[in-house]
Amino acid sequence: MSWIFLLLAGLLEIVWAVAMKQSAGFTRLWPTAVMGVSMIGSFALLALAMRTLPLGTAYVIWTGIGAVGAFLVGIMFLGEAVTATRICAAVLIVAGLITMKLA
Repeated sequence: MSWIFLLLAGLLEIVWAVAMKQSAGFTRLWPTAVMGVSMIGSFALLALAMRTLPLGTAYVIWTGIGAVGAFLVGIMFLGEAVTATRICAAVLIVAGLITMKLA
């Protein structure tokens, strides 16, 4: 169950990161509200996952899901640049996540 909590926490991290971008520096109400709610949910689920998962493993995977997910959302929906270097960096993060899960 902890891994499910961690996955959901990572997905909510993507939501709050994108909502933060859409909030335009907290000047837009609804994106700011979505950011706050999803941030609280993400932290709560991370805390539940950390009941049984090691701190390092949980934190690395949580931030990795958020980083790679935000990267992909930026490319697919926000028109951010797709370069070989950025893709290589995302692949390395995913490789690190897989290695951490296996460790």
